[in-house]
Amino acid sequence: MNLSKSIFLLLISCFILSSAVTAQEKLSKKERKQKIEETKTTRLFIEGQKFLMLEDYDKAYFYFQKAKELSPDEPAINFKIAEILLKANQVDSALDYGMQAVEAEPDNKYYNLMMAEVFSKQNEPLKAAEIIESLMESSGENQNYILELASLYLSSGELDKALDALDRAEEYYGVVEQLVVQKQRIYLRKNNLPKAIEEGEKLISANPGNSNYVLALVEILFNNGRTKDAIAIIESSLETFPNQPDLEMGAYALYKDLGEFQIAEGLILEAFANPDLDGMVKAQSFSDILQEIKTEKREQLLDQLETRMLENNPNDPNVLTVIGDRRLFNDKKESALEFYKKSAAISPNNAQVLQGIITIMFETGGDFEEIEKYTITAVDEFPERPEFWYFDGTAKSALKKWEEGAESLNQSLKLNKSKNKQLDLLIYGQLGDIFHSLGKKEEAYESYEKVLKERPNDEHVLNNYAYFLSLSKKDLDKAKSMSEKLVKIFPENATYLDTHAWVLFQLQDYENAKFYMEKALQYESSPSGIMLEHYGDILYHLGNRNEAISFWKKAEGGEETTDLLIKKIKDQRYYD
Repeated sequence: MNLSKSIFLLLISCFILSSAVTAQEKLSKKERKQKIEETKTTRLFIEGQKFLMLEDYDKAYFYFQKAKELSPDEPAINFKIAEILLKANQVDSALDYGMQAVEAEPDNKYYNLMMAEVFSKQNEPLKAAEIIESLMESSGENQNYILELASLYLSSGELDKALDALDRAEEYYGVVEQLVVQKQRIYLRKNNLPKAIEEGEKLISANPGNSNYVLALVEILFNNGRTKDAIAIIESSLETFPNQPDLEMGAYALYKDLGEFQIAEGLILEAFANPDLDGMVKAQSFSDILQEIKTEKREQLLDQLETRMLENNPNDPNVLTVIGDRRLFNDKKESALEFYKKSAAISPNNAQVLQGIITIMFETGGDFEEIEKYTITAVDEFPERPEFWYFDGTAKSALKKWEEGAESLNQSLKLNKSKNKQLDLLIYGQLGDIFHSLGKKEEAYESYEKVLKERPNDEHVLNNYAYFLSLSKKDLDKAKSMSEKLVKIFPENATYLDTHAWVLFQLQDYENAKFYMEKALQYESSPSGIMLEHYGDILYHLGNRNEAISFWKKAEGGEETTDLLIKKIKDQRYYD
């Protein structure tokens, strides 16, 4: 039974297969060729689509072109070729293929949209607009292209048609800021201020309590000489929604423009007392007032504003920074430094604040280890700024980190690229000091020469160059010329007087050396150890042995004394 059934099924299968083969044989040769070509076209199209999705446009273009050779009128193939050409910005060629696709299938939305893009790129926005209009007429589902239509009319200068499109967009999307703002711009271009105002009022009505829309309309009114109308808009909004400090700031600016300073002052004080007003807004307004001419009335207002900011925004870095600025303007550097440090602790990525901290600390003789912490922060936060690398190199130099200091200074030179010539000169001056400390005297002198070539009266370089030459007992006449220039320009600078005295000492001009060293000690309230030691050396060579020993003993334990000082005191004689 099972065997018979199997044979029956086998006979049925053979019959079906035989029928299929017979049907295949019945197809004409032309039909078979067409079927093969269709299959091949489909395969080529799929390959092209695959490479298009992979963004391999060259291969995609190759396969689509092969498919087109087999089916030249297939709209999908022409569409894909046009799409690739459009991406390659070959607009004219894309137009040809796109037209073939649209002609074959005129109602295809995607083919038409591509043609609109082609015309837009060909700077023919009206042709593109005509296509979009046609699409929108053909189906209610295409109304979402209304904004693109408005943009096309706007770019073609068809302002009335653009307004009409935007009105239709408003019917579709509702009262939206983007649409209203665009309509306002068009009305202002057409010098139709009333309609622009009307649009602004519509946006305010649709979004009650939104101060941004009120201020946008206020700006339009103010820019068109309607200051009082702008004030009325603000006051009307404040009556309905009182807690709007940004509107109070807007009213402050308007009343100030009208010369109503007392009203304006009341408004800004009220706004600053509100913790909802952003600290950055307060800081900017405070800074603007700080730039005005200094008067007693201005200072009183700033005092009140400062108090309100510290009460309501005590941890806002912008507020702390601007208060520091005020302290700095009033030459209260220590107080300014305190506020800048607080600001940097909260927000370390403010270049202006970091520069303020570093420069004040350098000027006031701050702790170099602390300065270095800020310079490291500065180069980490702003690695592209050469001035911060200069500060870092200078701080490291002061800490005797010579190699690290040189690296930072060279990085500053590299980043500066000689754009700021003065910075280059400052760097070479510092590099000269570092090279000398590293025992690279010739490199030090080369760096100093670069500075003096451009800036022959550079104090720092003239002093250090002269002093280092005197220590080496080299080119002493040159050293004397440089130190002499300094004491003529700065006759009361103890450091420069000390350098000149020591150059004269090396030239064995002990009487003049004594004269200049005594002046140095006169103008220096707290003489360094090396100054006292130098004076003792000069006195020794003038035969004042006991007085020399007395000054050596005073120098003991002081700054930068020589390694021979103890031996001088012990043996009661001079050692070179």
